[in-house]
Amino acid sequence: MNTAASYCRSTAWRFLNHFSTRRSLLSVTCNVNAGEPLSHLGVCHFHLRMASDLQGNKNKLGKKQKPPKEILRHIRAKNNRKHSDNHGAATVYVQVVGAGSRDNDASLYVFSEYNRYLFNCGEGTQRLMQEHKLKVAHLDNIFITRMSWKNVGGLCGLILTLKDTGVPNCVLCGPPQLGRYVNAMKTFSGPLDEIKLSVRPYTEAQYSDETMAITQVPIFAEGREGSPSQSHSRHSSPSRSPTPKQRRELWRQDECEEASEDGRTTSTDNRSPRQQSTRDPSLVVAYICKLHPKKGNFLVAKAKELGLPVGTSAIGPIVSALKSGKTVTYEGKEIHPDDVCTPTDPGSAFMVVDCPLEEFIQPLSRNQQLQKYQTGGSENPALLVVHMTPESVLKTDEYKEWMERFPSSTEHLIMNEQACTVHNARSHKIQTQLNLIHPDIFPELKAYKTKEPQAALHIPNVRAECLLKFQLRPKPEWQRDAIPVCDREEFVREAGEVPGFLKEVEECKRLLASDSEVQSAKVDKYPEVLFLGTGSALPMKLRNVSGTLVNISPTQSLLLDCGEGTFGQLCRHYGDGVDEVLSRLSTVFVSHLHADHHTGLLNLLLQRERAINSLGKSFTPVYLVAPASIMTWLNQYHDHCQEILSHINIIPAKVLCEGAEMPKYKTKSFLQAVLKKNDLTRFQTCVVRHCKNAFACSITHQSGWQVVFSGDTMPCNDLARMGTNATLLIHEATLEDGMEEEAAEKRHSTTSQAIEIGMKMNAEFIMLNHFSQRYAKIPYFSADFNEKVGIAYDHMRIRFGDFRVVPRLIPPLKALFAEDIEEMEERRGKRERKERNLALEPNGDKGTPSPPGGNAAGRGAKREQEEELTEEATGKRLKAS
Repeated sequence: MNTAASYCRSTAWRFLNHFSTRRSLLSVTCNVNAGEPLSHLGVCHFHLRMASDLQGNKNKLGKKQKPPKEILRHIRAKNNRKHSDNHGAATVYVQVVGAGSRDNDASLYVFSEYNRYLFNCGEGTQRLMQEHKLKVAHLDNIFITRMSWKNVGGLCGLILTLKDTGVPNCVLCGPPQLGRYVNAMKTFSGPLDEIKLSVRPYTEAQYSDETMAITQVPIFAEGREGSPSQSHSRHSSPSRSPTPKQRRELWRQDECEEASEDGRTTSTDNRSPRQQSTRDPSLVVAYICKLHPKKGNFLVAKAKELGLPVGTSAIGPIVSALKSGKTVTYEGKEIHPDDVCTPTDPGSAFMVVDCPLEEFIQPLSRNQQLQKYQTGGSENPALLVVHMTPESVLKTDEYKEWMERFPSSTEHLIMNEQACTVHNARSHKIQTQLNLIHPDIFPELKAYKTKEPQAALHIPNVRAECLLKFQLRPKPEWQRDAIPVCDREEFVREAGEVPGFLKEVEECKRLLASDSEVQSAKVDKYPEVLFLGTGSALPMKLRNVSGTLVNISPTQSLLLDCGEGTFGQLCRHYGDGVDEVLSRLSTVFVSHLHADHHTGLLNLLLQRERAINSLGKSFTPVYLVAPASIMTWLNQYHDHCQEILSHINIIPAKVLCEGAEMPKYKTKSFLQAVLKKNDLTRFQTCVVRHCKNAFACSITHQSGWQVVFSGDTMPCNDLARMGTNATLLIHEATLEDGMEEEAAEKRHSTTSQAIEIGMKMNAEFIMLNHFSQRYAKIPYFSADFNEKVGIAYDHMRIRFGDFRVVPRLIPPLKALFAEDIEEMEERRGKRERKERNLALEPNGDKGTPSPPGGNAAGRGAKREQEEELTEEATGKRLKAS
């Protein structure tokens, strides 16, 4: 080796030692030829190339590679069954998930030992399935009856959960616009490469699997005035939808363009103005589900009596032949199937019917495919008909007559807003127990009850309740044992049995009663901050995803983030008063386009329109302050699914940042209207350190108070500057102290980091929220907690006069959830021991953390990784930029 080559090799070795990535040596080459003098320029070029190569290798090695997902056990079992005979499912039942009440739209779960199905997926469906242990990961097919948010509102989150769980594919059946819906969803979810999603439109042939054959039956509404679409659209929108030309005026390119990371601008409305709408509100799809025949069971005792070789290898072919209906001759004796087998179950049928308006009744009653399963039809009558039908349609004589065409043996299950049932029992339980600590800050939950009287039907029927079952096989029967019970006295008794809890509650009340500042302080009713969702990533049984309502006055409200299920939370908090609350909501702020922060928006807008109409008030659109890229999602949903654009006036969040160019057109007038409607002097935003186009906001009232909302972010100095001397800081605290590396990787904050930002801005009080779902009951407390810090719970309500009270609630909370704190400490100890062991390992190569920006191409495609602490854990999520 000559001098030049030796020099290159020694230099390379020094670089490798410096970057601690010796494995990169194999990928580094030196282009210095033997015998060629090594110039200073060549050395410099070599050093630069070496540094570049090593940095590239360092990034590749440092970025944590996802381990290949194992094939889920039930997927392996299904693949194995493909090579064996199908004898028919032994157990099949339908089960109510959402009963159709206003806070939980109708959804139906169908179970067999081979397959799982879901009919409709409104908001909150995933949360209910998780709470009640209905395995999301086992779903094969999702059937949608029509393109309405009531039916697809929970589909975004459910698909992302299926992807993160490792489900390889999922089939969506129903209106052809489902494909457009999935494409629209990708505007905020990013690519869904890990799961194969396919749409089976109603035009395709009958679908059949191991359990049953399913036929899609399209029903088209009859138009009373013009076309079916026109007649149905009267019920869909508060006013005429904007034309493409009007849309371009509302959201001009110069106001809604956003700079990409390389400095170029990208239009957020990338649709062609002439793109034809495929929205079709005149279509609903009904489903006929017919179970496959099940061969009779082999009766071992009778077989022994007849002398068959039970327990030997010779019995296998005999059993197979008998169960197939063949007569067998054994030792000169004829054995008939009836002798040793139970009768074959021919397979019953059930229907799922959605009839949202009277315009659908005549097409439904005339449909020949459905008539086959009524009295006098060519098939055996349906064993069960599920009616996802509003009371206004049930009352009509035409619909009653159609129901009466089924024989008396047919059962009828009705799923609509008349349902009176508790869905989220665990949420009621924890709220009842928190109410013992402070009744005003933790008010008890309420129920929304419809004022519409129940239809008088002439046939027996059953009203849906959460988890109500109808067993189709082996024995047709109703089963009510799984229906959740909400027993307040039992919840209180359980809390009273927790060691030390009641003592801490009494001590807390004593301290508050003896605190002169608390007693002398005037607690104004407004402003009032109501936490509707305080968890992250996905809705769980105790914490819903992000949503915070700021009631500025009795007539003014503003919403900070709107994750899935936000409207349901409002229903459970306000009960019959929810319409009044919705009618005074004028402004919604969406911090960024991760699903847990904005997928509740559409339902909120639609329910707000309904509330305003029911109260007889004049309709005005909501002012939506959000990243302008949200318009891509809203435009596509509007064009292909359901009218929505007339509900909003968009204000791009970036135009409210300090130093931003003043908007040139309607945005300026929209901003002035927001300030006037809410009595604000300033509405400001700033870019935070999370994903691309993530914002925090600050609202300043005319009376001087200021509320700052962080959205999702790592510690951010711009946020601290924007919120200087704020009255209240609401800051995310996704992870506990000691998990700073993981928090940085996911671009979130730990509890101490959130508190530090509050101290840096000199906030009067700090409320921590957006906790990882591993802290469902209580977060892990750090040493930085003090009298200026509180922790948020769903349905927690605070006013500025409560700032001295909230920290005093922590000791009773610790006592109530002492077991959970102990478990967290055990997990923390295990994690710390593991980290110490890794540090002690020789040549331990833990790799390098991925760069703070992550992969820009992802654009929010990854979801936040969360540990689910239930037996039905559905995997982890990663939310990064």
